[in-house]
Amino acid sequence: MSQVKVALLQMTAFGYDQEANLAKGEEFCRQAREKDADIALFPEMWNIGHTFPDRSRSDEHKTWLAQAIDQQHGFVTHFQALAQELDMAIALTYLEQWPGAPRNSVSLIDRHGNLLMTYAKVHTCDFDDEASLTPGEDFYVSPLDTRQGEINVGAMICFDREFPESARILMLKGAELILTPNACELEDNRIGQFRVRAYENMVGVAMANYAAPQENGHSVAFDCIAFDDAGSRDMCIIEAGEEEGVYIAGFDMAKVRAWREHEAWGNAYRKPRSYEVLGSLAVEPPFVRADSKR
Repeated sequence: MSQVKVALLQMTAFGYDQEANLAKGEEFCRQAREKDADIALFPEMWNIGHTFPDRSRSDEHKTWLAQAIDQQHGFVTHFQALAQELDMAIALTYLEQWPGAPRNSVSLIDRHGNLLMTYAKVHTCDFDDEASLTPGEDFYVSPLDTRQGEINVGAMICFDREFPESARILMLKGAELILTPNACELEDNRIGQFRVRAYENMVGVAMANYAAPQENGHSVAFDCIAFDDAGSRDMCIIEAGEEEGVYIAGFDMAKVRAWREHEAWGNAYRKPRSYEVLGSLAVEPPFVRADSKR
């Protein structure tokens, strides 16, 4: 298998102007295909540029709710057609219509234009604007047919990556590559967390963030190969700066798979019988938060 190339689409958005966001997203997808990408990854909630209303103003909240779309909406079907035209998978993000309150979602579209799976952000930021969202309830992995061969792809979104359980569950479900749309400042600690997710689960990880000044860019990707014949190696494939652009992360899946076959992390030596407390719903001080949705 040749390198699987993930295009990190680092952009700024046009707020609620979904037509402008669609046009810009298409432009960046076409640039990604010109760079021989197999998968194009959008930053979080692209259809409205990760915009939220002032929750104290009911008129703004209604306007925001009206921006939510479903999988039959032209915004989604447009990128399905584009994926088929470009022979390239697209991980498309949007505010998804949902009973009660919308969800923060990503749909994985394969290179044939088929919608393989839709993942909704599980770890919504309930302490902030995302209190207006319905959290997702599960993590998904799908086999993805790329021009380089089939790989198992999972997804998590932004705050999800700050919880080790997210990537761990995806690994246990068979993920080889985790796509991560993002919309927040990526500083050393968050990037360090993301590196660890790759290392501890022996999976490739790729994250697309908004460019400055909307966020600070630094879209980043890591493979999971921590050592080579020379000793410890840098797993970072690419880290962008702050500016807009299409940044290509090439994953050598043959080497990733060989690494997963013989190294110690992932699910090789775990002791699940000792992890019962991880399933508990109880929260003790100092971690009690009144706004947490469990």
